[in-house]
Order: sequence, then structure tokens, then C-alpha cells
Amino acid sequence: MTIAFRKSGFAGLALIGASALVLAGCAAAPEEEPTTAPEPGATEEPALDFLPCIVSDAGGWDDRSFNQAAYEGIESAANDLGVEFVPVESADENAYGPNVQALVDQGCNLIVTVGFLLNEATATASAANPDVNFAIIDDLVEGDNVKPLLFDTVQGAFLAGYAAASYTETGIVGTFGGIPIPPVTIFMDGFVQGVEYFNEQNGDDVQVLGWDFDAQDGAFTGGFAPGTEALTAAQNLIDQGADVIMPVGGPIYFSAAEAIRAANADITLIGVDKDIFVSDPDLGDLVLTSVLKNIDAAVYDVVTQAAEGNFDNSLYVGNLENNGVGLAPFHDYEASVDPELQAQIDELIAQIISGELVVESPATPGQ
Repeated sequence: MTIAFRKSGFAGLALIGASALVLAGCAAAPEEEPTTAPEPGATEEPALDFLPCIVSDAGGWDDRSFNQAAYEGIESAANDLGVEFVPVESADENAYGPNVQALVDQGCNLIVTVGFLLNEATATASAANPDVNFAIIDDLVEGDNVKPLLFDTVQGAFLAGYAAASYTETGIVGTFGGIPIPPVTIFMDGFVQGVEYFNEQNGDDVQVLGWDFDAQDGAFTGGFAPGTEALTAAQNLIDQGADVIMPVGGPIYFSAAEAIRAANADITLIGVDKDIFVSDPDLGDLVLTSVLKNIDAAVYDVVTQAAEGNFDNSLYVGNLENNGVGLAPFHDYEASVDPELQAQIDELIAQIISGELVVESPATPGQ
């Protein structure tokens, strides 16, 4: 039997610096190994003629989240390929178009645009430059030279909501977002459904603040920068009794952590995109878990495939089955969560992958 979990009214949805090596001590210099002259006519294998490039959204490369994950993916691919790569950071939304065009002008073979908000810049540049390949994260831009990289994060966020409901002591958990766009609201949809599924399965009544699934409306800061708006959004949840908070929007979690520290109470944080226990260890003691969106792996794959001449424009959707999304370990909270929680999470993963448990959002890729 298929358990379809949908609420009523469901709508479907480097600079690299050189380092000096200093040798200490008086050991004798090793004997030089004899060199072998190359065979007559032999030549060195030419370097790969391939330049991958990447443009951030306004969150910047040091967001320890969405943009950083994409940067790490292209950096790792470039290292393995033995090529340079060009990263360009966008100061604000007005820089998206000019930044993409600058990379076209620089002769990039593949340009990765990081985020839904770069859809217009990507669509314009890809249409005008059919000989340049593009990959866009979190949006579906059509074109023979554009590969969309989407993620079904409702699945991972569902697990996080279930875990939050299991862990809370106050019976109240909360979430807030940066901007109400599909790559953000899909997390919030999954979080709410995970809490409600926990309640259904355990006869509990944990409340979720910050997001109304049916109305598709909730708490947003208006951007992806930490600051007063994000601090206020987190504080509002804390003031209403939430003791587990999931901010969705890259570095806005910095401000949520600040509010939690100031509250000096037993309040935990759920990260998104990356395992922020690892990417931001200074906050590790606050992190219950994180919803993983494995952008780095997807970017690595598209860069290496393009370099090998195997670029294609087929849609990639990361999900639980292909490890495109997931839930991070509980790390420091492993001993504090219900001893049965991890086994329950594992069972939910198996049910979602098999299709027995259907978890969807109006923002689910392909809806």
C-alpha cells in the first residue's frame, strides 16, 4: 500500500599562494637521480584545454552553505582535471547578468550559475552563446547547452522535521526562510510534513511555527544575508517557545545562532545544504542535524563530464535514492536524541525510496 503523505489542499508542487619549503638540519643532500632523455620526437601530453567557471548568488562563497558547496564541487573537479577555474562572486542581484557575461567574454567552456535567482541571466546568456555550456542550480532553464541541477530537498527536510518533533522538549519547533522561492519553500514544506507525520505516528501534537503549508506562506527575511531581519525572525520563534529552529537561506543561520546564544537556553539549530556541524564548527554545539543538499557532487559531475566531452542537457534531480539529498548525523546530540530515532529515520528513508511513503511539495522538481 502506498502511503501518500500530502496535506489537504495540496497544490502539487583563489588566489593560490606559493609556499616556501624550509629545510632544517645538516643532513647530506641526496644524490641526484639520473635523468633519462626523451625519445626522439616524443612530446609532453598537452594540458586539457578546458576552462570551467562559476558565478555565486548574493550569499557569497563564504556562506558555509549553498554557494560554498558549489564552489567546492568545481574546485575539486578542476584539481582532478588539472585545469584552472574562474569563480566570480556576486555582490547583489544586479551583478548576475554582468558576471555571467564577463565569464562568456573570458572564454569559459562551462559556466555554472548558482541559484534560482540567476535564471534570467542564465537563460539570456545561454541563448546568445550556443557554443558555451551552462549548468544552473535550482532552476529549469531550457536549452541544448543548459543542464539543470535540481534537488528534491522536501525528502531530506521531511526527515529533519520528524527528528525535530522527536527531539523538542517544548513541543514547538520553527522555521523561517530568506526569500519565498521554490528552493527555499521546498525545505519548509518538508519540515512541516515531517513534524506532522511524527505527530500522526506517535499520537503527539508538536507545533510548527514560521510556515503554513496550505497557505504556502510564512516568515521570511527578504534576503540571504545575516543581519537584523534574520535575527528578529529567529528571536520571534524563540519568544514563542520554539526550541528547534531551521533557517533556510544560506548565511541567515548565522543570525539564528546569534539569537540562540543570546537566549542561553536549550535551543538547537538545523542546518540546510551542507552539514554545518562540519562547515561551521564554531557552532557545532548548537547543531542538531542538517538537511544535506549535495550540490558539490552534482557540480563535480557536470564539470568532469563536460571536460571529457560528455556534456548533456538532461535534467538532474538529486534525491534520497541517488544520495543527492539526505540528513546529516546528529553528532554531539547523538546521545541526547531518542535511542530509536536513527532507526526510525532509516526506515523512513527506505519507505520514501521505495515509494511506500510519498513526500512532495508544490516545489518538487517536475511538479
